[in-house]
Amino acid sequence: MPNLHERLVGFNKDRLPAILKLKYKAMAQNPFVFFRGTCHLFYEDLLAAKELPPSPLTWVCGDLHIENFGSFKGDDHQEYFDLNDFDEAILAPAAWEVVRMVTSIFIALENIGIKKEEALNIAHLFLSSYTRTLKDGKALSVDSRTAEGVVHEFLNAVKKRKQKELLKRLAIAKKEKFKELLPDARHLALGEDLKKDLMKHIESLEKNHGFSAVNYEVLDVVFRIAGTGSLGVKRYLFLLKNIDVKDKYLFLDMKQAIPSSLKPYLKAKQPFWDSEADRVIAIQQRMQNVSPALLHGTVFENETFVLKQMQPIADKINFELLKDHCSEINKVISDMAVLAASAQLRSSGRQGSAIADDLIAFGEDDKWGSDVLKYAEQYTHQVNKDYTVFLAGFNKGLYS
Repeated sequence: MPNLHERLVGFNKDRLPAILKLKYKAMAQNPFVFFRGTCHLFYEDLLAAKELPPSPLTWVCGDLHIENFGSFKGDDHQEYFDLNDFDEAILAPAAWEVVRMVTSIFIALENIGIKKEEALNIAHLFLSSYTRTLKDGKALSVDSRTAEGVVHEFLNAVKKRKQKELLKRLAIAKKEKFKELLPDARHLALGEDLKKDLMKHIESLEKNHGFSAVNYEVLDVVFRIAGTGSLGVKRYLFLLKNIDVKDKYLFLDMKQAIPSSLKPYLKAKQPFWDSEADRVIAIQQRMQNVSPALLHGTVFENETFVLKQMQPIADKINFELLKDHCSEINKVISDMAVLAASAQLRSSGRQGSAIADDLIAFGEDDKWGSDVLKYAEQYTHQVNKDYTVFLAGFNKGLYS
């Protein structure tokens, strides 16, 4: 079997070299960021594991962890807290999604100094909330009207943020008008030819009635650096101005869609998708109660991309700030469990996924949870071991 270095380099070989260096640098921060950036290692190792029992096939986001939940404004203009990353989305056993999430709980909480016993209690809570939601058989959602505790405070705080704040943070104003995006460590300038081609591409999309960002002029575009696991794929940020409404601007995120890293390890037959962007969008729309504004697929230079509006309210829960408040962590984790189960129920019976009755029966089964906990605890040790090996190689310059 290839060693860790060969597995990492092999998986990332098609990424943009300069951005890939930033991914490796981020992964060197701590074991949790390393875990986030190595979804492919997790599923490659999981395939060889014998501990997990069979579970119903469901639509999964594929990379479920505690930082892949966040706030966004839906296309109904309401603020939601939900799963928010579907790059790896695919049809897979339900337990795969659960065991990755539970593993993330152990690694993330260990990283902020929470004792193992408390982390285990929180993992148990996730499983109990997840199975209870499945047993009830009803998909739920979390928004500013229904949220409680820290998630309620979180959504109400981000709801107050305005587009003007995002403009001031990301764009340059000249004579009180925004014309271009601000130079930033997370923004890279593009060559003039590529920049012109991208701007023309978005302008041409506005003429397509399938894309609702009409009546906007494209002002600027930069290469955007964001996320962890996806660093190295092509990603752009656009600044648009409404030509009919004064001082109304729009930010668009355009991210390259590549095959799910779970696909090589799955035996389940997958539906045919016209493109990887179609896969991401279709699964996101069926798993979320309401999807983000302007979610749309496009093809640029023979590569597929996912477009969506970048919003001033998009944010994630900072668990570091909650480390001394385990009761608040419990509430957040319970909400995440409800949302994970709800996404599976909501998308049940679609193109090969299990029907709701099968998911309800899975939730009623009290035997498989201990297997998930056991594997997640064991794999936490594996992640820490792999991180130590990776960090040693990183410090020696193997990833520069």
